[in-house]
Amino acid sequence: MSNRIDAFFEQARASKQRALMPFLTAGDPDLAATRALLPAVFEAGAGLVEVGVPYSDPIADGPVISASYHRAIARGVTPTGVLEAIRGARLDDASGRLATAPIVTMVSYSIVHRRGVDAYLRDSAAAGVDGLIVPDLPVEEAATLAAKAAALNLKLIQLVTPTTPRERAARIAAASTGFLYYVSVAGITGERRDLPDDLLANVAWLRERTSIPICIGFGVSTAEQVRQLAGVADGVIVGSAIVRRLSAAAELGTPRAEVVADIKQFVKELAGGLE
Repeated sequence: MSNRIDAFFEQARASKQRALMPFLTAGDPDLAATRALLPAVFEAGAGLVEVGVPYSDPIADGPVISASYHRAIARGVTPTGVLEAIRGARLDDASGRLATAPIVTMVSYSIVHRRGVDAYLRDSAAAGVDGLIVPDLPVEEAATLAAKAAALNLKLIQLVTPTTPRERAARIAAASTGFLYYVSVAGITGERRDLPDDLLANVAWLRERTSIPICIGFGVSTAEQVRQLAGVADGVIVGSAIVRRLSAAAELGTPRAEVVADIKQFVKELAGGLE
């Protein structure tokens, strides 16, 4: 059976399109909002969506996403609840849009290990997850998880940073499935005004070593930045700028329907950078 990530990028490459990948913290402001946001952002022009599974000690996440994780945990959001929200969004979808929409989760290996690798992967596949990004699992220790994921038609997406040694970056690129996540800046997530000067050269170097799609994230927050990266990336990931809007809405007590409408409009504006 074809994985939705593979099918999406195969079609996107054939039509010379690029993908916008919004990041949503599951359970912020609540899981019902997450469940409603998933179809909304796809309708607004997202190609894939990354869902963050709240963790008490976030890895590489800046203050905006870290705070959203802590808010979600304080509300009682659990990994099980996250998967149920994703499954519910797919079941609720009357338009049929989510039937082919790829959803990946960003999840700490601590969560996977505590649940049990086999159980977590099985539950993820049953929920309609297509791939996992596990930022605290180094490539040297990822072979078992990758093999078990592949057996369930799940992708294990690896990350490369600007400071990753070239030899190791090549190994990571060879091991990644679904797509390769290129972290555009050294450090933590967050909105930035300018993108690094060496980004284009680094991505070009990676393209010589892998045929899988390359998606760029960290620091991307505007339609203009999406436009800049669309010429070199297969996909562009936007996280903190979206989560910051969700945080502001939560603080104001904005009704859920208005929150969903606001994020949908923002994602539509970001997707305009791909045109």
